[in-house]
Amino acid sequence: MRRSLSDVVQRSLTGFAAGVMVAASVWSLLIPAIDQAAAMGHWAFLPAFIGFWIGVLFLLLLDHAVPHIHQNSGQTEGPASRLQRTTMMVLAVTLHNIPEGMAVGVVYAGYLSGSAQITAAGAMALSLGIAIQNFPEGAIISMPLRAEGLKKSRAFAGGVLSGAVEPVGALLTILAAEHIVPAMPYFLSFAAGAMLYVVVEELIPEMSQGKHSNVGTVFFALGFSVMMMLDVALG
Repeated sequence: MRRSLSDVVQRSLTGFAAGVMVAASVWSLLIPAIDQAAAMGHWAFLPAFIGFWIGVLFLLLLDHAVPHIHQNSGQTEGPASRLQRTTMMVLAVTLHNIPEGMAVGVVYAGYLSGSAQITAAGAMALSLGIAIQNFPEGAIISMPLRAEGLKKSRAFAGGVLSGAVEPVGALLTILAAEHIVPAMPYFLSFAAGAMLYVVVEELIPEMSQGKHSNVGTVFFALGFSVMMMLDVALG
């Protein structure tokens, strides 16, 4: 690609990533969380409800605590900072990636424990879906950095660094598997709440404002259906 993404391409990539994240939140995280609390009977929704809201509030806190800026916004979010614009753009995508790494880590922790009703195929479906949507996310951050005047190597490094939090978060979660399993429904729904916060607060506005909003919607549906098929077929 050249120095910048066209508006149509950017909306397509953003919509696709949002669709994958919403489907992953429902099929790979919230539904398993409710299923694992089935012994609670009519209250089986409670762990998922509590974990979901903790995830939302956690991302809300990070959104206010970390200085960052989005590509199409001239206004810095979070506390006042003297960081460069390019650095804050990387931090914005890094915030998006935190719940994705946690989601993969929680699911694999459940699988490795052998006591959380999570299959290897189900864990693979989630990690594959997250990996697929990382392609458009990487482009969404690297290409604007290139447009800001950074060299190709530095723009590429910025995209990589924004996603580095995912394997780190997943590994830490897996290492704590034996402590997570008893509260697995809460952790699964926590990751879902955090991801849906990102989708609704950031991705959907980016894909739907102005012209070509229907393009973002179509690719949202495409991403949702791809993740849904992966989870059902492999899970």
